Amino acid sequence: MKRVGIVICNYNKADWVVKCIQSVLESKYKDFDLYVVDNASPDDSVDRIQKEFDGKLTLIENAENLGGSGGFDTGLITAMEKPYEYLMCIDNDALLDENAVGALVDFLDDHPETGIAASKIYHMEKPWLVQNFGQNIDFDNFCTSVPYLNHEEDGTMPDFVYTDSVPACSLMIRRSVIDEIGVMPRENFIYWDDTEWCYLCNKAGYKVASVGASKALHSMGAKKEYLNTFPVYYGWRNLIAFFARYSSEENYERMADNFIGGVFYVQFAGWYKGETAMSSTVMAAFDDALDGVSGPAHDGIIQKTDHNRAGLASYFTGNKAVIFPNGYRETAEFYAELPELKSIEFSIMNVDDITNKSTAAHNSSFSEDPVQKGIAGTGKSGIQAMYIVESLFYVTDKDMQYVQELEKNYDGVIIADLNECAVLSTDIYDLLKTYTEAKDVFVTALKPEFLRKLKKAK
Repeated sequence: MKRVGIVICNYNKADWVVKCIQSVLESKYKDFDLYVVDNASPDDSVDRIQKEFDGKLTLIENAENLGGSGGFDTGLITAMEKPYEYLMCIDNDALLDENAVGALVDFLDDHPETGIAASKIYHMEKPWLVQNFGQNIDFDNFCTSVPYLNHEEDGTMPDFVYTDSVPACSLMIRRSVIDEIGVMPRENFIYWDDTEWCYLCNKAGYKVASVGASKALHSMGAKKEYLNTFPVYYGWRNLIAFFARYSSEENYERMADNFIGGVFYVQFAGWYKGETAMSSTVMAAFDDALDGVSGPAHDGIIQKTDHNRAGLASYFTGNKAVIFPNGYRETAEFYAELPELKSIEFSIMNVDDITNKSTAAHNSSFSEDPVQKGIAGTGKSGIQAMYIVESLFYVTDKDMQYVQELEKNYDGVIIADLNECAVLSTDIYDLLKTYTEAKDVFVTALKPEFLRKLKKAK
């Protein structure tokens, strides 16, 4: 009898799941059986799997999409008909190193106090950076944190870490632990199911580990929220539901302020940009979490994203602009490539260049001489500046100091954030005042009902 039952859950990713399966089959560790669960994929996933891996795995076809948790559970329950010592979950867009499976088996063999062990996950697109090497659940701020996110593999990280949770991207669990805590929480459908599973593992007295010797690549892909609000709904609903379920009553007041404030942020940003899809989806997720709604989203909740960048484009009065990323290089590049801003010639420079005009001139990438065009001049250059912040509605004093320097040397400064909200620097304080006042009203209005539903659910 094989020691490990491995489950891959797939939905509509034929190319990825084929590569994933192949990586598992190429493992040096061979003492496993492989189960692939297809969640009624509309693409040719099933045909590809049958054609390329006939006789090498057990293919399970669900009649409908049961989500990530439902798909994994289907495979786990099937595999549990046999007496495997360990069971493993792998995302369809993950690729495992040939030693990944064996390293997890060895770790669990050597650490009987550990209930779940996961691979060290690297970005598929940037394999030298860590995507996940353990994750902590923050009950003070009602969120999670990933200690080694985007950390380079420089030899300073430990061989393994114990944390609150790990992703189901490449996760191995003892069969005996599943017998005690159950299979993955199916009601989540997707997102937070693995976090909750790990939380229950810890709560039952077992540790959760990330193992450096077990390596896997995972593709985050393009942000799906740029296409629709699918990840927004499940992320928000299951986040709120998790902390509502497991937080102590003494934290309810802070939880209410946190989540209602977060919901307001999305509502205000949607109003400010003239977009409705994201804000209405988050509001539905908020209501569903408090009303105990689980499983797949009801019809009409998931919407196509409605980007409205007319306001952003209106701030550009010329055809040249310098972007100062302020640590958000990818966001700066995103803005520079927006089709709505294709008439603008952008140059991206460092924040340090704000107070070093000669460096700014030297580093710029305009097609014409930047010195002659006034980048290093004394203002009125015909060139604007864009300064990136994390959030337009929480601009720091340090950010404003940089902005004031930019105002001396550029014909207008645009402050933009990671969520495509933007404002002229001259209007920032009026915007912040409006945001703060409206937020106070929103939180005050919704807080009593939030607390009532929270206590009722308990």
